[in-house]
Amino acid sequence: MKKLHIGLLPRILIAIALGILFGHCLPLWLVRIFVTFNTLFSEFLGFAIPLIIVGLVTAAISDIGKGAGRMLVLTTLIAYAATLLSGFLSYAMGASFFPSLIQKGVPLEQISEAQGVLPYFSVAIPPAMNVMTALIMAFTLGLGLAHTEGDTLQKAARQFRDIIVRMISAVILPLLPLYIFGIFLNMAHSGYVFSILAIFVKIIGLIFLLHVFVLVLQYSIAGLFARRNPFRLLARMMPAYFTALGTQSSAATIPVTLRQTIANGVRPGIAGFVIPLCATIHLSGSTLKIVACALALMIMQSMPYDFPLFAGFIFMLGITMVAAPGVPGGAIMASLGILQSMLGFDESAQALMIALYIAMDSFGTACNVTGDGAIALIIDRITGRSMPSASQPTEAEHNNEE
Repeated sequence: MKKLHIGLLPRILIAIALGILFGHCLPLWLVRIFVTFNTLFSEFLGFAIPLIIVGLVTAAISDIGKGAGRMLVLTTLIAYAATLLSGFLSYAMGASFFPSLIQKGVPLEQISEAQGVLPYFSVAIPPAMNVMTALIMAFTLGLGLAHTEGDTLQKAARQFRDIIVRMISAVILPLLPLYIFGIFLNMAHSGYVFSILAIFVKIIGLIFLLHVFVLVLQYSIAGLFARRNPFRLLARMMPAYFTALGTQSSAATIPVTLRQTIANGVRPGIAGFVIPLCATIHLSGSTLKIVACALALMIMQSMPYDFPLFAGFIFMLGITMVAAPGVPGGAIMASLGILQSMLGFDESAQALMIALYIAMDSFGTACNVTGDGAIALIIDRITGRSMPSASQPTEAEHNNEE
């Protein structure tokens, strides 16, 4: 009999559905077993993420050669521009609709944050370096290798990349659905997130619609560059979208984002450079969400605000959160300083901001990583791609395979 093959996207969707379903009926001791697995797997992901960045980015820059420096600047500028555009769109939407939807003067103490289920035990696996150190190391090694004539270190970089790719395909991707199942099982069992979502349901609905609009806009622009159907390009990134929806981490989703970006026809060398880089510097979804949540809380507490205040906040936000997507909820933790210094958020407002952000963290992260694929398409075209290479499937071939 022919072996039944279930793709990554269906497995992720099944994991999310089963996690929500069983979270309401499984006993606590069984839920804690899955939470324990998630804790261990999360530690492994934290250990592996810097290695993934070093392994993929170093080899990609080395293979690109002397044009890597130009590509680094170009990718950074495009990612930052996309982040700023998302922030300003979020402010425009919030300033237009939130005042009529938000009840002013609600005491922050009325909103509480539920606690998740704790694991039986945990084992700390400290990473060899943090995300930013890994990124700078990859840039330094890659640019150095691109400008040297010897090939010994270049071969070592490619072999290390092969090890990382093997780890991704043999360990991380097969276990991701189980990890996502555990996350939603914990959320459903403990009531964490859902109580917060219920309070801000109208605002969250608008934020979700805006982040869909941002993705369509990004892929429409990418489609113009690549001369491809933007909706087909976006549809092919859905495994990355739903993986990020479960992992809540741009960095942890790199393996899936990379695979789907290559499936969209981007050269592997370009994808291997752009995707890990954008996982740390492209923050459209996170910026959209933080700006909207901050504005909502300011309106709720009758705090004064105007466009110049939020313009400065958005520009600083795009810089402050660099490398924050390495961990779930990292973006909001990195932004607490400017929330306090620029918007005047006290401890109570910051606590609610964290709770509200974490409740929607999945959607912002999904917007971030899906947009990374659009940036890769643009970079691939700008750097001289005219037709899909022979090693890459064309859109028609890929559709036939599916």
